[in-house]
Parts: sequence; structure tokens; C-alpha cells
Amino acid sequence: MEQIATVLIYTHAFFGGLGLFTGFISVLVKKGGSSHKKAGKVFTYSMLLSSLLSLIIALMPNHENTFLLLIGIFTIYMILSGNRALTFNPKYKTKAHAIDKIISVGMLIIALIMLSLGVLGLIQKIENSILYLFFGILGSFMATNDFKIYRQFKERKNARILSHIGRMVGALIASFTAFLVAGLHIGSTIVWIAPTIVGTAYIIYTSRKYKK
Repeated sequence: MEQIATVLIYTHAFFGGLGLFTGFISVLVKKGGSSHKKAGKVFTYSMLLSSLLSLIIALMPNHENTFLLLIGIFTIYMILSGNRALTFNPKYKTKAHAIDKIISVGMLIIALIMLSLGVLGLIQKIENSILYLFFGILGSFMATNDFKIYRQFKERKNARILSHIGRMVGALIASFTAFLVAGLHIGSTIVWIAPTIVGTAYIIYTSRKYKK
């Protein structure tokens, strides 16, 4: 079992690293161009596979990690919702489909679990419980905001682009955070939170540029 876990961990790390690399490429190159689309596609599949493997690893004996399990689900949500945002089009898709709503509701449930674990952890004085609260609040905000955005796709021309940017950059933030924590073994609270703050600032900056 431990040998299987080792193989899964290395495979997870490989695709996570590939996702991190191609994610930064997609951010740096011209948006909507050929390089952006190709890098984005590799980023999507790499992060999905890496995150799915992290779910398996986090449930294996001697490797149980509830937080990494929840973050893995959180990353999958951002990848799926980020790509689904591009499926909206004023000509043939102006309303959210059932799968869009299922993704959002699923994330909201996970976020509520995070919040519950965070509150219980703080009451029991468990280390790093604040992280559950931080990502739980972030996840619940994003999931509930989805339903607001669904109503804007028809009214706002750039709504789908803004949603895509926010979700995909969020997934890149998760990949970079995982690299710092798991790859470099830096596990302080600030390392978990700092990339999110920097990434959020970038999302706000880029979103304002596209709103002009």
C-alpha cells in the first residue's frame, strides 16, 4: 500500500508541477491567443489529474489529511467552473445548465464543511484551524457568487471572461500554495494565505482592465 501511495504522490507532484508551469505561461502570454489556449488546456488537465490524485492520497492509510482533501475539491471546483464560464454565449447559452448549478452547490457544501471544521477547531484549540475558516469563507463566497454571475452572463458582455479569469487564477494560486507547502515543506499559516492575497490582487487588477 505504501508503494502505491509513493507512486501516486510522485505522479501527483509531476502533474501539479506541470500545471504550475503552464498556468504561469497562460497568465503571461496574450489572453485568447494560441499559446494561451494551449497552455490553458494543459493546465486544466494537469490540475484536474493532480487534484484527483490528491483526494485519493489524502484518504489513504497513514496519509489522511482532511484539509488537503478539501483543498483538492476546491481546486477541482475552480477548474471546472472556470472552464464552464467560457461555455456561456449570448447566442446559444445565456442560462446556467444543471451541471453548472451542481458544481456551485457542491462547492458550497464543501465550504460549509470547511467552516464547521474551522469553528470546531478553534473551540478545541486545534492548530491551523483558522485555515479552514479562511478557505471556507472564500469558497462559500465564490459558490454563492456563482448564482449572481449566472444572471449576468446575458447582460454583461465580459462576465464570462471575468469569471473564467477569477476561477483559473484561483486554481493557479492553489497549485503554487501546494508547491510551497508540500514541495518546499513550508507549512506556516502565512504561506497558506499569502498566495491567495497576491492572487486576489491580480484578479481584481485584471478584472478592472477587462471592465473598461
